[in-house]
This record gives sequence, structure tokens and C-alpha cells, in this order.
Amino acid sequence: MSARTYALLAGLASAGIVSAQTFQRLGACPTLGCVFPPDQTDFLAGQLFDIRLEVHAPLNGTEASKGGVPDEKFTFCIQQGNGPCNDVTKFFKVQDPALEKWTFSYYEDLFAKDAGTPVIVNVASKAYRALHLSKPGPYTAKLSYNGGSKTVANWYVREPATERKAKNVLFFIGDGMTQAMITAARLIAHKSINGRYQSLMQMDQMDNLGHQMTHSVDSFITDSANSATALYSGKKSTVNALNVYADSSRNSLDDPKVETIAELFRRRIGGALGIVSTAFIADATPAALCAHTRDRGQYAAVVTEYLNNATTVNATFAWPTSCQGPDVIFGGGAEQFIAGPGSPNGTDYYKAFQSHGYNVVYNNTELQAAGNNAKTLGIFSVSNMAKWIDRNVLKDNLKHQKNSPTGDGTDATDQPGLKEMTLKAIDILQSRSKKNEGWFMMSEAASIDKMMHVLDYDRALGELLELDDTIRASIAHLKKIGEYENTLIVVTADHGHGFDVFGGADTKYLAAQTTDRKKRSAIGVYTNSGLSGYTVAEGSLPNNNTVVYGSEGPNFPVQWNPRYAIAAGFGANPDHRESYTLNTTGPRLPATTGTDGGAVVNPADNPNGFTVEGTLPIDEPQGVHSLQDVSVFANGPGSEAFRGVYNSVDIFFKIADALALGNTN
Repeated sequence: MSARTYALLAGLASAGIVSAQTFQRLGACPTLGCVFPPDQTDFLAGQLFDIRLEVHAPLNGTEASKGGVPDEKFTFCIQQGNGPCNDVTKFFKVQDPALEKWTFSYYEDLFAKDAGTPVIVNVASKAYRALHLSKPGPYTAKLSYNGGSKTVANWYVREPATERKAKNVLFFIGDGMTQAMITAARLIAHKSINGRYQSLMQMDQMDNLGHQMTHSVDSFITDSANSATALYSGKKSTVNALNVYADSSRNSLDDPKVETIAELFRRRIGGALGIVSTAFIADATPAALCAHTRDRGQYAAVVTEYLNNATTVNATFAWPTSCQGPDVIFGGGAEQFIAGPGSPNGTDYYKAFQSHGYNVVYNNTELQAAGNNAKTLGIFSVSNMAKWIDRNVLKDNLKHQKNSPTGDGTDATDQPGLKEMTLKAIDILQSRSKKNEGWFMMSEAASIDKMMHVLDYDRALGELLELDDTIRASIAHLKKIGEYENTLIVVTADHGHGFDVFGGADTKYLAAQTTDRKKRSAIGVYTNSGLSGYTVAEGSLPNNNTVVYGSEGPNFPVQWNPRYAIAAGFGANPDHRESYTLNTTGPRLPATTGTDGGAVVNPADNPNGFTVEGTLPIDEPQGVHSLQDVSVFANGPGSEAFRGVYNSVDIFFKIADALALGNTN
């Protein structure tokens, strides 16, 4: 999700519009009685979760009810199988919590928004914390309110695996990565002769292939927060939510929580835990392993949960599980650690980690020199880490950034890549793993997504190729240390983007033309798409069949800015210009803000290109996510379960079964 979109949603929330999807009163709650977890929720046996009940009484609008006075005497019961429906307090043997009351507002449709006439909703609510269901099978949860109205949620506890198959789990996420991107990356990095590739990507050679559906609980387009929630907890949630169901309260830290795979692994097995990302480390995909909030922008709360737990963030509610201080945390995002407005309570959070026994490193040289026995925090830049192309091909772009993770205003020119961070993390986790506890690690290639958002296809594909190179190197390293046969390796994405290659482009001819319509003549489709020049030496024609390698070695392009390039496009984009050439000064900025406050073509971006009209609302300056299913690749013990087509939540259950995390006692 773009920063502009996130800021807009955050602004709406602060104004009182707290529904996750526009013009829904509350996601996953089509009636005036809300049950969270909602209907169609599956649980791992013994997995912890909260229950939130809400009864709504709209004061106005098409659903106006009870004069805006919610029923405060609602009841809630749980039925196991065909048994009796017992009151929630009896079923879980818990005390009835205090009744909560609040008010929120939303717009029923665009006409109401234009007219400035929101619906006011009064709420009566209760929340039950840190519960679990251990017995496999169906459950029926029934909320009764308003003198006979009922909301029914059908839950199911899956039968857990009883035998642990995998000692370790290495979970790779290519953020935003689609099969079309994988295909394009293969094209530019692996030589094809007469239609046959002379080498393959590592993902092409994995033992098992599946596809997962990515949609959200209340919208069919997902973001990286709730998509990661599905992968890590087995629960569908709302855009921007991390391991919670989004309720209608104003407090983004009191929503009903669910336990993640990382928390379960720590609580049930006690093994070593690692988090690696090329994003800022409080970003959604790494954060979702440990954090619980409706608002993914609560970055200080995220790093607080890394080090402590959810109760530290909100002491009102006990949450008896956590990541217990991951053994490895590698990424960017120094803003959350340097004492200042972005860190927890403005404190030096590097020192907070050091006080908990962490070794702290700030660059690749220190990372490689670090020992393997201590917990290690590696923060290598302000904000997101540098992109593969800029670290390896256009190194001058690392200068004048003033993004040192120490906060001293110098440049972070010695940043590790995903491969260096992942291999070092494996060594630390292996060293810190006790007996046969094993380890769990998530490694994210974050900027596939971030560069697709800004339509910088070259950098996005560079990040994808770095991910593939990291997978290849990790397999070799695991074999070297004798852990390959013990390790389940899963590679997938959290969502997609509407990207694809549709032809070829003669970039020299395109730049020489003087009108947009004539520039488009440089694009070749079908037969005229021809061959691309990424895998031949500079100055050679694309039909040269000699296999050569560039300065970055095999599995990467020989040249990144060939005359004969791929012509690629995006299904959801702002107004922008295309020239199909590499932006050599750094990541693209395709659109800027116009006089009307909306996104317009950035005149400094691709000045030799032609204008492409946008397909998005004018307040979207970047490309957005898409609906498409994404691929899943898997090797190792338990990997056969990842074949086929399934929901994103099933990834959680498949990994949990490989580790035998379910508990029916």
C-alpha cells in the first residue's frame, strides 16, 4: 500500500470513519450484531484468540435502530458439535467482562459522503481475552440481541498433525510477487536459445508447486498487513490489520487478537526465531509475525512487541504469548530505534535491545564479523534498505542519502543484501537452537512490492532475482551444515500486482521520436516483440546465442539497460510516462501532486517516454495491489502439502502441521 493511501485511510479513521472497507458499517458484520472471530473461521487446536462482541444501534440512515440505543443485555453462547449452547462464561470458565460503550460513524455511499451526512452508530460491546479451543470439530457461536435477532458464527477447529515432520522452517516471502513477475525475471536473467532456457531460476526447480488465494475478510483486494495475518495466523482480517479482527472502537490496540505461527512456535516448542526483511523492520510483513494492532502504522508499538509482548503495548488486556524477543531481527527502519519521534516513548531503542542481551550491528562488515551465539539486531539504514540494482550496479545512488542507521547523517553505503542477511541468520539460529527444538525464520524480499508500486519494473525484478539467488544460496548452505533434510522451505507472496510483459521495445527508436503516438511505434508485439537484450553483451544483438555472464555473475542480467528491452505494463496505475528504460538515478517517482491536489505525470520521470493515462482515482500516485492468486513453492519435510490450489489461511495450517504445533489437550 502506498504511503498516500495509508495516510488517507488513517485520516479517515481519526475523523471517526473506522470501517475497514469504504461504505461498510463494519467489515465481516453485515447485521447489527457482530461476532469476532466471524463466521467461517478455522482454528488450530490450542491456538489463542480473543472474542469481541458488538451490538450496533445506528441513529440514522437505512439501518436506523432502537432510536440509537444499543441492546446492552445481549447474550452469547457457544455450542460444540450437536451439544447444548452454553453461555460463553460457562463454556470457557471465565468471568463476564465489563460492558463497553462507544460511538462511531461511517458513510453509507458516495452520495452521503459528498453531502457530508454520516451515519452515527452507538455500540454496546464485550471482549473475552486469551481463549482457546482444543477439541477438533465444528463449533457454533450465537449472539442474541434486540429481542430475538441472532448473529451466528460457524467455527471449526482443524484436526492437528500429531507427528512433527520438520525441525526447521525457512519461510520466504516475495512481497507482491506474481507468476508474471517470475516469468519476466527469468526472461531477463536466463539465456534462451530458440525458445529454450539454458538455465532456470531456483523457484522453477522446487519440488512442489501450489497457488493461494489472497483476498481479505471484507474486501477482495488485500494489503500486506492482513495478507501476512492470513499467512501467519490462519485468519482472514481487514486491510491494515495485524493479527487482529478490526472492531469499531477508537483504540487500535484493543481489537480482538489471534496467536501467530511465531508465537505458537515459541510457546509450544521454544525454538529459535528469526525475522529478516529488506523493508523497514516495523513494516507490515515482518511486523505480522509478532504484532497485534488494527493500525499497521503503529511502528513504535510493533518494535515494542518484538522486544516484549502485547501486554506491554496495552496493559489493559493480558496476552500470555509473544515472540519472546526474536533471536534475529535484520532489516532497515532506524527511525524506530534512534531516540526521537519514531521510537517507543522517544527512547534509544538500540540500548533497549542491548539491555536485553542483543548484539547490535549497523552494516554488512559488522554483520559478517558478528558471532553466532548472541541474539542479534541488525538495522542497516533509515527507512527501507537499498535496492539490489543500486547496491550492485548503480552504486553512486547510495551516496547523499544521509540514511545511516546510527543517525549521524552519513550514508548507509555498506548495506547487506537479502542473501547476506539470510545466511547469517541461519548460522545464528542454528547456533542458538537447543537440542531438537529447531528454528523458524521468515525472510522477505520487500521491495519487489515497493518498486512495483512506483512502476519501477527493473528494480522490482532485480529484487525478485535477489530473492531467487537467496533461495539457491540458502539451500546450498543448509546442505553444507547438514540441515537441508530437516528444513521445510516455503516460498510465496502475500498478494499480487497487475504487472505483465506484453512485448518488446526498441528504446533507442522510442527516444528519437517526437510525438507520443509515434513513440508507441517502438513497441513490438507478437512476432515483432522479438528477443530482449538483457542476456547478451552490450553492443550485441539479442539473437546472439553465446551464453555470457555479466559482472554480477550468473542468474542476473548481463546488462540492465539494453536497447531492446521488455515492454511491460500495469493494470492499475496513475498518469505517468513510459520509456522502458532503467532509471539510473534511483527508484522511480512516476507521479507528483498537481494543482488540484491529485496525482499527475511527473515531468522529471522518463522525459523521453510517452504518456500513459491512469486507471486509478486521482488521489492514488502509485500502482495498487491486484486480485490474482500467487504461487507457492516448497521443498523439504512436509512440503508435499503445498501442492494444489487453496486459501492463503491454509499456509498457516500446513506449516503448523509440519511443526506439529496443534494441541488437543
